[in-house]
Amino acid sequence: MTSNLEDFGDAADFRTLLNYVRSNRGFDFTGYKQPSLMRRVTRRMQTVGVTSFSEYTDYLEVHPDEFQYLFNTLLINVTAFFRDSTSWQALRNEVVPAILHSKEDTDPIRVWSAGCASGEETYSIAMMLAEMLGVEEFQSRVKIYATDLDEDALTEARQATYSKHKIDGLSEAQLKEFFDHKDGVYTFSKELRRLVIFGRHDLVQDAPISRIDLLLCRNTLMYFNAETQGRILTRFHFGLNDNGYLFLGKAEMLLTHTDLFSPVQLKGRIFTKVPRLTGRDRLLIMAQTGREASPDVLTDQLHLLETAFDVSPVARIVLRHDGVLVLANQRVRVLFGLSPQDIGRPLQDLELSYRPVELRSCLEETYKRRRPVTLSDIAWQTPRGETVFLEVQIAPLFGHDNAILGASISFIDITQFKRLQAELEHANQELEMAYEELQSTNEELETTNEELQSTNEELETTNEELQSTNEELETMNEELQSANEELQTLNEELQRSSGDLNKSNTFLECVFASLKGGVAVVNRDLQVQIWNTQAEDLWGLRPEEVVGQYFLNLDMGLPVAQLRQPIRDCLASTVADSVELTVQAVNRKGRSLSCRITCTPLVNAKKQVQGVILIME
Repeated sequence: MTSNLEDFGDAADFRTLLNYVRSNRGFDFTGYKQPSLMRRVTRRMQTVGVTSFSEYTDYLEVHPDEFQYLFNTLLINVTAFFRDSTSWQALRNEVVPAILHSKEDTDPIRVWSAGCASGEETYSIAMMLAEMLGVEEFQSRVKIYATDLDEDALTEARQATYSKHKIDGLSEAQLKEFFDHKDGVYTFSKELRRLVIFGRHDLVQDAPISRIDLLLCRNTLMYFNAETQGRILTRFHFGLNDNGYLFLGKAEMLLTHTDLFSPVQLKGRIFTKVPRLTGRDRLLIMAQTGREASPDVLTDQLHLLETAFDVSPVARIVLRHDGVLVLANQRVRVLFGLSPQDIGRPLQDLELSYRPVELRSCLEETYKRRRPVTLSDIAWQTPRGETVFLEVQIAPLFGHDNAILGASISFIDITQFKRLQAELEHANQELEMAYEELQSTNEELETTNEELQSTNEELETTNEELQSTNEELETMNEELQSANEELQTLNEELQRSSGDLNKSNTFLECVFASLKGGVAVVNRDLQVQIWNTQAEDLWGLRPEEVVGQYFLNLDMGLPVAQLRQPIRDCLASTVADSVELTVQAVNRKGRSLSCRITCTPLVNAKKQVQGVILIME
């Protein structure tokens, strides 16, 4: 897979592509895990026929509509109702009762479903709360916020309509109570839907929703790298109430963020917020009692106190208010090379006043503020050449009248602590890296599984579309076969009619040819319809020259003007009466002759005059 991805360009070109998407459309994918992100981008590039990341950047500039297809490829929306049922059961049995127990009967309950996709898990928590509270109390107390980066997924979630295979995880009682079923589509209850607020939200850039009691973000964090996950979880920590809960997907374990969240039910991936520790007051009660004693007893007690101070494992000196060194125990003498002769000398005359740290300014601050001052991680090289780390504590000493008598300066050796702390941090880093690698591997597997599931759903959809197309083609084929059969039947009928017509025409031609006189048939518009052979021989006009022409405009030896009125009388007649007349004419050879014309109306079966038959003898 790595070699295939390298064929599309180097990491610099890929970062340039992501920066272009962020600057033009406001979608920041730089925090996503690069291997899985590159796989999905190259899949889209192969679809449009682009061979490198730089070419795809140019392609986006020329084809802005491509952004929508790219986002649909990058933002995988795979979800289901009550997905991972054991985790939801833990949520029902442990978390929701704890939230309800911590609140008054009228306190609001705020839920945030981050990365809600098409809304199945959002409506799952709505159904669970409605079942546990009752619908009326749910409507009065619960507010659910559902956010996602994908506008298309939000649009689908707002519609709250689901097909049959998407509601497999729901019981018949839940379907009956919370859904309306019509035409094979299940629609979530409109009354409860009004209590869910959907909106676009970028977990990396946008501010979190606050005062949340329960936050659902399942199988979303796994798409981000460790640094981005940390930023998102910090925002979640800020948005949750101190006793709020975080519900993650089965691939998300939070093994490296124990300072923010602690597990409530690790198997179900349910965590609770770790409250931030604030400053707290510490009250130190010092009690002192005494009674009269003999001088020997007082001397023994004084020696006991001096010995106890001298053998203390903590290096310590005591100064008067004027800066004179009063006490220095054995540990401080060994550590800084002091001698008994230094007792009674001003601190400013000693090297200790400025090495390993400037003490005089700290003393002034202690006296001025009348409270201890602590300096940490002070490095010092002992007379033996060893380097030690010290914590210097400067505390004022007060008398009975609350006046400052002097100061006690303690040099606490924290070298062993620093070494153990460094070893612990190193071990924690190695452990955290191991946890991150384990979680990253787990999330990669989950991501691959999500992608395979998404691809499987796409293939199922494509298969259904192909089956539907095949059925349509089969239907069209049947319709074409039926139409073809009808056309064949019509063609056969047309052939039979054509044969009958040919026979009739042949018979009619024989009749006209058998007549001794010329025959012409005109329609009601006086256009010639039939012109037989005898008429052609008589007047010298062929049928193709005459048929379709206006009869009274024919150029021949017959005085057609004298026939105008007889023809009109026949057309106007209601009975089939003939009109005969004789006219002087000239035949095609130029010979004069007397021609007897018989005009007979052409009547159809309905007794309607369709034209005139002219017989010329």
